[in-house]
Amino acid sequence: MPIYTSKDLVNWRLASHVFNRASQVPHIGNTTIQNAGLWAATIRYHDGKFYAIVSYTPQSPFIVTGFIFTATDPFDDSAWSDPLVIPLIDIDANLFWDDDGTTYLQCSGIHQQTIDLNTGSLGPAAIIWNGFTKFIPEAPRMYKRDGYYYLMIAEGGTELGHHEAIARSKSIWGPYEAYSGNPILTNTNTTEYFQTVGHAELFHDASGNWWGSALATRSGPAWNNSPMGRETVLFPVTWEEGAWPVLQPVRGEMSGWPLPPPTRVVPGSGPFIEDPDFIDFPPDSVIPARFVYWRFPPEDAFAVSPLGHHNTLRLRPSKSNLTSTDPMNTTPELSLIMRVQTDTLFSFSVDVVTFNPTVQEEEVGVTAFLTQTQHLDLGIVLLPTSDQGSKDGAKLSPHLRFRVTNVPNLPSDFQGNITTFIKALPDDWLNAPIRLHIDAANETHYILSAASSREPWNKEVMGIAPATILSGGDGRFSGKNSGLCYLFTWEICLIFHIQSSPYLKIIANSSND
Repeated sequence: MPIYTSKDLVNWRLASHVFNRASQVPHIGNTTIQNAGLWAATIRYHDGKFYAIVSYTPQSPFIVTGFIFTATDPFDDSAWSDPLVIPLIDIDANLFWDDDGTTYLQCSGIHQQTIDLNTGSLGPAAIIWNGFTKFIPEAPRMYKRDGYYYLMIAEGGTELGHHEAIARSKSIWGPYEAYSGNPILTNTNTTEYFQTVGHAELFHDASGNWWGSALATRSGPAWNNSPMGRETVLFPVTWEEGAWPVLQPVRGEMSGWPLPPPTRVVPGSGPFIEDPDFIDFPPDSVIPARFVYWRFPPEDAFAVSPLGHHNTLRLRPSKSNLTSTDPMNTTPELSLIMRVQTDTLFSFSVDVVTFNPTVQEEEVGVTAFLTQTQHLDLGIVLLPTSDQGSKDGAKLSPHLRFRVTNVPNLPSDFQGNITTFIKALPDDWLNAPIRLHIDAANETHYILSAASSREPWNKEVMGIAPATILSGGDGRFSGKNSGLCYLFTWEICLIFHIQSSPYLKIIANSSND
């Protein structure tokens, strides 16, 4: 749960991670459903304290639990508390403090009840509005202004029918009067590049100008290619006294209030979202804060600049590959480290500095990863030579292997991949670092290639795959990750099998839109 901060609404810096240690939510590591876990985080500030509210949805059975984390210093991971655990009627929890000090909890439905944030005690719940279309009302947001309580919600589901609606009342318990201009925000039935717009928030800056943020996908109305999943978009809002807020439609180019003066002087030590990565893991450094993992990694999975291998990252091999024979089984753990894809066009590469496999199917590699059932992999793997098959005693040699896994409803006994392409590693590539690449050359396809460090310009293209593989399915709510690297919208990850420990170096992750 990353927290980002900005002083100009343009340059956003990673401030901290709310969920940063297994002891906070230890059972999340046992979540088996690919798109289960922590949903719909919301951050609030009240009386000098930050509150991060999130819904935990294991999905089987669908019992929702609320976690409320607190911190007085949002720039320090360790400042975030263990959560206050509360039962939720539904997802998308929100907190609202009224002028008399009463705290209210709203969630999808649209349910409301009082809450004691010291004990977690909840008052009786009531549905306060059925919504504009009454179809999947969720993500409630409450604002008090000019004598009215304004209740804004998302409707239509998180797909192409997603939209925002608003109502108001003189009493927080209603009845609520719907705005005649609903929906107040949507790109439904348009040809716009940004689609699925909804799940919005409203806020004002230091000058009193109102803004909104919402979730959206860069997909166009075809909604086929959206490997970054749902992203946050910003738009201007006009809110005159006593009137309904007017939300500007989300477009690729928008005009509105003057932005604050540009600045990158922002507290914290984390990276800015738009900055590229050039990482060589020097001694005494740590794994970059923006990197993510699939569930909890083994404690000894990664070592930065180990003795005798300075300026590398050592990975301890896993017993399973990314898909495993049973992706719904949470064990064994994966030595998988990722970085979220944040740009449509990017170039990512990893140098495999040392890899000395001894057992068939030992592998190290990179992956564009959405879930365990949707990923593109390029690895260096020990396999029998082509003329000896897999018979006992066959000579083994390193190969390049490109694989595509795209089975959103993968059965537990599935043990294959949709597409596999294998090529023996050229002899003149041996005994030198090998660079593995993932490139997004356009909006619709990824190119996975490899090259010897002796001739890094001479790439061997191993596979070209459509972004549709990493869009929708079990991972439709999040984005891809990339290998050495990420997750919940696109991820590039490293994959490893039993025994030998590879040493790697990220060379570049430059990107632009």
